[in-house]
Amino acid sequence: MKIVDMAGEPLAGYCKCLEDWSTEFDDEGGNKQKWYEKEKGHGLRVKLAEDDNGDVVGMIHYIPAEYAPIVGKDVWYIYCIWVHGYDKGVGNHQHKGIRKMQLRAAEEDARAGGAKGIVAWGVTLPFFMRSGWFKKQGYRQVDRDGMTELVLKSFVAEGEIEKPALVKRKGKIEGGTDRVRLTCFMNGWCPGQNIVYERAKRIAGEHPGQVEFVGIDTTDRKLMLEYGVVDGLFVDDRQVRTGPPPSYEKLKKVVEKRLRKRKMIGRNVA
Repeated sequence: MKIVDMAGEPLAGYCKCLEDWSTEFDDEGGNKQKWYEKEKGHGLRVKLAEDDNGDVVGMIHYIPAEYAPIVGKDVWYIYCIWVHGYDKGVGNHQHKGIRKMQLRAAEEDARAGGAKGIVAWGVTLPFFMRSGWFKKQGYRQVDRDGMTELVLKSFVAEGEIEKPALVKRKGKIEGGTDRVRLTCFMNGWCPGQNIVYERAKRIAGEHPGQVEFVGIDTTDRKLMLEYGVVDGLFVDDRQVRTGPPPSYEKLKKVVEKRLRKRKMIGRNVA
């Protein structure tokens, strides 16, 4: 097993969370590759884990905090660390120490790049990107919003680093007036959230005059900080759970339920 830098064009598997066998990503719209092309000029780094056959079985990507979906300075931010865990494709490679190898490689890279520390987001529940796992690797919590934590590993003494922070929502997301409004925030780096964005936009297009779609690209830091939202979908003023991304059919039912509640099914609004 070895950790290598991804060079040149991004691998198709990288843009699909290593699930290049899955048709779920057909709805992703190519948004992750667009994000990659934009952010590689801002210092985005991608490392891949290759097994002895040369197959990519893990990945980690990270960027200086000044371009990340947090508030921070002089630290680097980990978007995601992932090891393929399915029997399909290259097979299940989890629980073999690969995540630790990738994390150490990113830490060494950040330190060599002059960062004072490296941060990651994590959740307190026992699934993807668990904050508790990072804490076992020497990280400590520096901020929290609900079940999401921001954890830091400092390379310098206490007091020599400005504490980074999560971005938190500012104010209420407004609903539509004469139509149901779908407000979708897309971060670009997560294919799952990109899928939600494309599906919501498609559903809005199928209800002309009844549903309006408002898409917000939070890779624009000004917009991200203005709303205090990194990613998410709101049907009028109510947030919809999007992790994992709901199917097109399920999301359509959510929207149509809202249309019925507002007595808009079958009514065409010019």
